[in-house]
Amino acid sequence: MNIRANLRAHFLENLGCVMNSGELQEVAGGTLGWAMHVRALRNEEGYQILTHHDRSDLNSDEYLLETDKPLPSFDADIPKNIQDNILNSNDFACYMCGCVAGERDIYDATKTVRLHIGHIIDKSMGGTDEPGNLRAICSVCNEGASNLTLNRPDAVKLIAQVRRAPAKDQLDVLKWLVQKFPVQAKDLLP
Repeated sequence: MNIRANLRAHFLENLGCVMNSGELQEVAGGTLGWAMHVRALRNEEGYQILTHHDRSDLNSDEYLLETDKPLPSFDADIPKNIQDNILNSNDFACYMCGCVAGERDIYDATKTVRLHIGHIIDKSMGGTDEPGNLRAICSVCNEGASNLTLNRPDAVKLIAQVRRAPAKDQLDVLKWLVQKFPVQAKDLLP
């Protein structure tokens, strides 16, 4: 069995249970690349593996698979020659933060910067694997940038965007916020 298969089996066996990064690294045979395989389960296979980005009650090293039903996934096969062209055209530097492949990671000096090929417009939002929609992006930015724009809006701009959205989209935002902040939501309700 490979690392991704081991992690998939572990998540499915522990459906609804919170797991931490140490546990997942152990399941992956102690390899430091376990997080890349978790991202692949999420992004390529469609498993809804939640993190602290999704729910406020999860710590930054905790993961949770709530359902065994994956969302539709996308083909992650970008030809090697296109990947090489994207990396070369970005001078082997992250499109978002400018970190160069192989240099020391600014967040963890024990690691070196690893670059990936990322989408400018994510495939879940209609983007394609065409070279004009691809960029070089480091692991740190790739983890935090999923389906987000380059500039993060402040609260005033964010609220203005939500107010302009259709009621259905506003309700989706509300559901997501209540799910992410269940304790705080209870305190706000009469």
